[in-house]
Amino acid sequence: MDHVRAKLHANEIHRAGITGRGITAAVLDSGICRHPDYADRIAAFEDLINGRETCYDDASHGSHVSGILGGDGRSSRGKYRGIAPGCTLIHVKVLDHLGQGRLADILRGIDWVIANRDRFRIRILNISVGTTRGEDDEGSRLLVERVEEAWDCGLVVVAAAGNMGPDPMSITAPGNSRKVITVGSSTQFRYRQANVNANYSGCGPTQECVCKPELVVPGTDIVSCSSAWQQGRYYARKSGTSMSAPAVAGCAALLLEQEPWLSNVEVKMRLKEAAADIGLPQNRQGWGMPDLRKLLRL
Repeated sequence: MDHVRAKLHANEIHRAGITGRGITAAVLDSGICRHPDYADRIAAFEDLINGRETCYDDASHGSHVSGILGGDGRSSRGKYRGIAPGCTLIHVKVLDHLGQGRLADILRGIDWVIANRDRFRIRILNISVGTTRGEDDEGSRLLVERVEEAWDCGLVVVAAAGNMGPDPMSITAPGNSRKVITVGSSTQFRYRQANVNANYSGCGPTQECVCKPELVVPGTDIVSCSSAWQQGRYYARKSGTSMSAPAVAGCAALLLEQEPWLSNVEVKMRLKEAAADIGLPQNRQGWGMPDLRKLLRL
């Protein structure tokens, strides 16, 4: 979260008192631990894998994603703060202890968020999971249909572009949906032993010739919350577009705190207007990287 925060100017925004307070974001992932950086803002936890009622994360992926979106950094004295450190979090566990999931559970997770959006006043759905199969696969089509149903219900749906890049048409489902906000990584992965940089972020266009992703933010070596915090390991580094998506979901939470009347389409257009070209090919960066100062008109 350290260099993500620097790129998006989030520190300045937080000092201005804009933290995503009053905005609820749902996360579909591997679970969420009761990390001190956001434990008091977890409004609900639904476990579709093991049926447990108390928060846990046996893969640590979901806790990391949640920290990027809404961690307040208290365990690091503010150093590793998420983009929207005042937002409320809902977590639906759809991935197992290996960070893998079944299509049926992911679809059930989206259904749960749709069914409970009014009860918990959910405005944002972050999906840092997806299929590795082609867009023409039946499961991929079902996943896209379901996230578009969530979008049509008014939710701001943010999805990872996937890590199958950098070839064209490598966006994974549900990020290939024309409606949702798809986020790639602006940074490469460094194979230090081989002295090689690798572009992994999914690139557009989709098979339907839709320009994707919409936005990019850093996704490599991102420091965020760890489920091992009780053993003193409060933070960990992870890489992938899974880490990029929640940063943009956090941007949406900040915008909605300021202007809660905005529709999901209006949020998407405001993100487009506030995106800065960072010099990458369009099929990799889309509109570019969000500038929070411009997004929030500060």
